[in-house]
Amino acid sequence: MKNFEYVRAKDPAEAVRLVAERPGAAFVSGGTDLLNLLRDGAQSHDRLVDVNGMGLDKVTIGARNVRVGGWARMSDVAAHRFVRQRFPVVSEALLASASPQIRNMASIGGNLLQRTRCGYFRDAASPCNKRVPGSGCPALDGENRWHAVFGGSDHCIAVSAGDLGVSLLAVDAVVLTRGPRGERRIPFGDFQVLPGDTPHRENVLEHGELVVGVELPFSHFAGKSTYLKLRDRATFEFAVVSVAAALDLRGRHVRDVRLAFGGVATKAWRSFAAEDALRGKELTGATIEAACRAAVSGAVPRTHNAFKVELLQRAVSRVLHDLGGVR
Repeated sequence: MKNFEYVRAKDPAEAVRLVAERPGAAFVSGGTDLLNLLRDGAQSHDRLVDVNGMGLDKVTIGARNVRVGGWARMSDVAAHRFVRQRFPVVSEALLASASPQIRNMASIGGNLLQRTRCGYFRDAASPCNKRVPGSGCPALDGENRWHAVFGGSDHCIAVSAGDLGVSLLAVDAVVLTRGPRGERRIPFGDFQVLPGDTPHRENVLEHGELVVGVELPFSHFAGKSTYLKLRDRATFEFAVVSVAAALDLRGRHVRDVRLAFGGVATKAWRSFAAEDALRGKELTGATIEAACRAAVSGAVPRTHNAFKVELLQRAVSRVLHDLGGVR
């Protein structure tokens, strides 16, 4: 591991300055992913700026939204009574993430920035365009069971890790940041970026820009929402396929809907086509089947991950049947 300087910032402004002034600096909060990357040689920094202890670890209920501090721990947010009641998909996604020990340590902001679990990225001896731009992507023709069927490019097909981001996409969450050029409000749908020909860039943050919170806006659909995670084992495993769904029903008719997927794309993936197949329609087995077909339109399966296309349709079907009470 490369030697690095450790600094504890006294407030967000100082933290931003300490990272922005040095190209090799990074923030650290829970450190549950970053320290593994440093140890494995997949990532290196010459300065780590500790952002804990600044008071941005609370869940605050406002008139139009719930604000979750960027330093709030995953377990605390998952257990928060109001989050569980008004945004069940967020609570369920957090509880499906990692192990209890990691959830007690990892922060909300850090979780949104965790890096892909692609084995080629995590192996410092392997080529990887995400880790070393221009070095190649062995996953294209190699072991790609865990890789993306949506949003990939000729440079990268690594899946975006994590469950929280998928749930945030389903409730129209907004990421709050503070950086060298001031504060920003970024809809989560615009926060992550596709790999294109710059796979090393995974989000729209500038160097030195800090995630200070997440806003969960109140809506008719967020209260009726759920998260389904399919994985190889029932504990401490990343998603093979996951579905976050939020549904606003009037009688049996779908007034509004959000469908977001994890484990299948290079970013948390929202299916507008599947939503359009449901919105304004009566929720029946037939409309659900149409939505499932629409959900996989445009999929580009590889040698070892073609099963995800069928698995995703089954997951969407199960979620919509359960959430909508369709029998």
